[in-house]
Amino acid sequence: MNRVLVIGGVGRIGQSVATDLVKHSEGVVTLTSRDSKAAQNSAASLGAQSQALQLDLDDQGALDVAIASHDLVIHCAGPFHDRDARVLKTCIQNQVNYLDVSDHPSFTEKALQYQEQAQAAGVTAIINTGVFPGISNSMVRQDVEALDQADTIHLSYVVAGTGGAGVTIMRTTFLGLIESFPGWLQGKWQLIQPYSGREKITFPSPYGRVNVFWFDVPERLTLPQTFPVQTVITKFGSVPEIYNGITWALAHWMPKPWLQNRRMIEFLSWGGFVTTQFTDRFSGIGVAMRSAVTGMREGQPTQAVSTLVLPDTAIAAGYGTGSIAQLILTQALDKPGVWPVEAAIPTPLFQKTMVQRGVQVEQSISPVL
Repeated sequence: MNRVLVIGGVGRIGQSVATDLVKHSEGVVTLTSRDSKAAQNSAASLGAQSQALQLDLDDQGALDVAIASHDLVIHCAGPFHDRDARVLKTCIQNQVNYLDVSDHPSFTEKALQYQEQAQAAGVTAIINTGVFPGISNSMVRQDVEALDQADTIHLSYVVAGTGGAGVTIMRTTFLGLIESFPGWLQGKWQLIQPYSGREKITFPSPYGRVNVFWFDVPERLTLPQTFPVQTVITKFGSVPEIYNGITWALAHWMPKPWLQNRRMIEFLSWGGFVTTQFTDRFSGIGVAMRSAVTGMREGQPTQAVSTLVLPDTAIAAGYGTGSIAQLILTQALDKPGVWPVEAAIPTPLFQKTMVQRGVQVEQSISPVL
């Protein structure tokens, strides 16, 4: 019987991942938290297939014991901005497969340093799973494979309100505004200011045309490493539009030392969370994504575009991570090493698991005029 350890399983994302696991796999799902009562309540809500475990990631001994007794570990304890790779390292030492929902390039860089160790241990470790990053990466791979040669990748996301993901997503957003970041443009790395480069992108209904802005996500780092393209653009926007204005002002007008202050980040995060909980009633908590890959097909300039709309961003993250967990647990996926999603998940497997979850990814291929 498979045993899956979901670290941070009481958070909104962790619960969504666990829910997907219970529905699409067999075995026992263990939810962890530093608060034993919270872990017990979350496990009870999932039924007999789940159990609770009190766990503090700073307790290395307890972490070793917990990981060694499971077949797969899923790290959902964000934010990942300043997390180290101790969970991944411990999984490699215990030869236990690993997934995470990390969403910051600094963590991605730390995790990728364990590529050789994971390969030698026979451990399949896939990072940046979830919705974006995660499902978004597989959408890009699908579009790249539709062309003979890919040149430009343009990824755009829009999230309504909190996306149903809790205060952690607020922390991640504000932490992403602190520093300029390198983007892969015209074959070289160039510094980009966060929440700059406003652009209107047309998403499927109910979103329509939405303003999106440069944002620092792991895809801007991993996609140029996986695919031989000249440009990778990653942009993000919110609805209602007023949140784009607030985020833009914080990125461009607030002194950077203020954003680097942890207390200020907490103040902004909780303030934003309380506000968006109110507006969620009107905007919803969904997500829309658009991958547009431009290149050549049969000698002609062509663009492949994939789009996706889901009504709950946190549940969508559960689909992304849960589907990959399902593939590992059923041994449909065995790829020792540390990989981003687009380098690990074959498109047919991605499409199959999305269909199982009722997720419809629309793709169109058209000449560039």
